[in-house]
Amino acid sequence: MKRAYLDCFSGVSGDMFLGALIDAGLIFEELERVIRSLPFDGYTIEATRSMKNGLSATRFNVIQEHKEHEHRGLTHIKEIIQSGDLSRDVKEQSIYVFEAIAREEGKIHNKSPDEIHFHEVGAVDSIIDIVGVVFAIEALGIKSISASRIPLGSGLINSGHGIIPVPAPATVALLRGVPVYDSGLEFEMVTPTGAALVSAIADSFGTLPPMTIEAVGYGAGMRDLPDRPNLLRVIIGESAQDKHTDTVAIIEANLDDTNPEWVGFLMDRLFDGGALDVVFCPIQMKKNRPGIQIQVIVNPDNLDALMEIIFSETTTIGARFRYCQRRTLERSLVEIESPWGIMQVKKVIKTDGSSSLMPEYEACRRIAEEKDIPLKDIYGWINVNIK
Repeated sequence: MKRAYLDCFSGVSGDMFLGALIDAGLIFEELERVIRSLPFDGYTIEATRSMKNGLSATRFNVIQEHKEHEHRGLTHIKEIIQSGDLSRDVKEQSIYVFEAIAREEGKIHNKSPDEIHFHEVGAVDSIIDIVGVVFAIEALGIKSISASRIPLGSGLINSGHGIIPVPAPATVALLRGVPVYDSGLEFEMVTPTGAALVSAIADSFGTLPPMTIEAVGYGAGMRDLPDRPNLLRVIIGESAQDKHTDTVAIIEANLDDTNPEWVGFLMDRLFDGGALDVVFCPIQMKKNRPGIQIQVIVNPDNLDALMEIIFSETTTIGARFRYCQRRTLERSLVEIESPWGIMQVKKVIKTDGSSSLMPEYEACRRIAEEKDIPLKDIYGWINVNIK
């Protein structure tokens, strides 16, 4: 499976993203044909060479004949995209990106998504950037995208709403669940268009995944940065791993003054809140006090909710979290005949394509309680009779 990795050491914007994909092999004439099919005019697009700190890159640019003042709504933008000579998937994915922006802008401005009139993101260049990136991903045959952590800038910028902080409110909202860090620079490192594309298209975040590299592309930004080349790098290759790899967040906290009777209840609350796994480990803490270390695995978009559960249900005043990738085997629940009737077991597909059936705890427990037989006997029957 062909996948791409976005190395966002200088942030990301729509034009940098598209420039990197052109640099990695997208045929510019194909992009131009598709963009020309969208129902607006008064612009030209170009892809030129640009040097950043001695590195050659592609600078994608939309040149408008006159400054645009039209503020398009979501319905209008959908009509523009639907009118283009694009595949159904490109249309749907492009519209999905704009719907995500509209939802977040709506929350910020206390309006419904359909009431939002886009300023910068609704301009011709932003529409071209978003549709162009989605088209390029399809044209290059990329089936999966992962990205690095995203550096954010600081300061203030002018926008259609006046002076706003950096990163822009829409940018922050769109990056919910995405690992970010402070770049230390007073520049806009991530634009709302870039944030919308990365959050909608990337399926995991972290380090470079295993792959056989086939192409590398560099997309250039407009400004020169003082401490790094203003580039977005895309690495494209054949995946060296199965599709069941994703990014998770791991929360850890050490407790030495929490009532042990609360801990079992905490575990239930965490699982009810969507935790993927919860582990408690005995530890020795400062002043040789016995304690408990909590480790919780969560989906990144559920991090804040589970943090709140830990703070509300324990006495801790701090918790650590980090992001990492995990790989899981494909699994599903199947029904089998047993001496106690139809029951569910877990079917696990191994990396070599073979499969095995494993006991499913909840199904075995239910039978043990209903039939008043030892749980271990049910497990033993499955392990002996089911392969």
